[in-house]
Amino acid sequence: MDKPIEFLPNDFEFVKDTDGAMIDEVYSGESFWKNILRRIVKNKGAVVGFFSIMIILIMALIGPEISGYTYDQQISGHESMAPRIPGLEKLGIFDGTETLKTSTGEMEVNKYEQISGGEDVYHWFGTDVLGRDLFTRTWEGTRISLYIALVAVVVDVLIGMSYGMISGFYGGKVDMIMQRVMEILNGIPSLVVVTLLIIVLKPGLLSITIAIALTGWIGMSRIARASMLKLKQSEYVLAARTMGAKDFPIMYKEILPNIFSQLLIMSMFSIPSAIFTEAFLAFVGIGIPVPMASLGSLISENFKSLTTHFYMIVPPVIVLAVLMLSFNMLADGLRDALDPTLKEV
Repeated sequence: MDKPIEFLPNDFEFVKDTDGAMIDEVYSGESFWKNILRRIVKNKGAVVGFFSIMIILIMALIGPEISGYTYDQQISGHESMAPRIPGLEKLGIFDGTETLKTSTGEMEVNKYEQISGGEDVYHWFGTDVLGRDLFTRTWEGTRISLYIALVAVVVDVLIGMSYGMISGFYGGKVDMIMQRVMEILNGIPSLVVVTLLIIVLKPGLLSITIAIALTGWIGMSRIARASMLKLKQSEYVLAARTMGAKDFPIMYKEILPNIFSQLLIMSMFSIPSAIFTEAFLAFVGIGIPVPMASLGSLISENFKSLTTHFYMIVPPVIVLAVLMLSFNMLADGLRDALDPTLKEV
């Protein structure tokens, strides 16, 4: 019989200390909204879009107040003056000088030197053909665009979300009737609706607001209805109904929190569309009446001077483009943060 093998105390070594192995590792929990915020911060496009919107919002609030001019003030002798910015004029840029094309060639003109007291006059974005300060009018027009953005969100939430949720929740004849009504409204072009409203009402914010309220909520309604049809037969909904919950508490307390992220994303994407609609209506001449200004009306007015004084159209075009692009980038970031599975689709 073979002799048994004897092991020494040092033949075996524990991979991990037995005392440490009994200690549970506890990780700090992270709330839902902190997780969402962390994802948004990681998205550089969303961060840039958010800060761009904040800067434009601040300038829309304080811009018309710091220029020293009102949006409808026509200053005699200040017509078609090039941009002049304090500090930058010493560097040879934005000093009020512009190059005009004549029949004999090109000529540099500085109208600030031709007016009395021109050394103390500054128009940061220049003036239009009527002598109105474009800096003031640009940020005054931005207020209109931001108002339209707010109207689009309110209409989506109050009308589109509720309409779609009710239609999808009840189904049957209620859903059929509500969907046919929506299809009739959707079949009428928005331009026709606005034109009819202007015939009845005066051109202005009221007509544009009513036009957005009539048709701007349809896309949101479809998303809300589809989400409701998907979730209304879920177990937690059936449990709430078993406990005696009524229809509206089920819709707004049980189902809405689960589809809120999709509705928020849809609402954010509708803002650039609403801003562009207002700008387009103003550009074709059926938007904000003069002397009020919107970004679209400024582009329409200054487009006539594009070949002679191109600087007039640059500020409203840049602000409108940055505003729409920023909302799109922010909405894209919110979509990725609130519903990351959409990136895989």
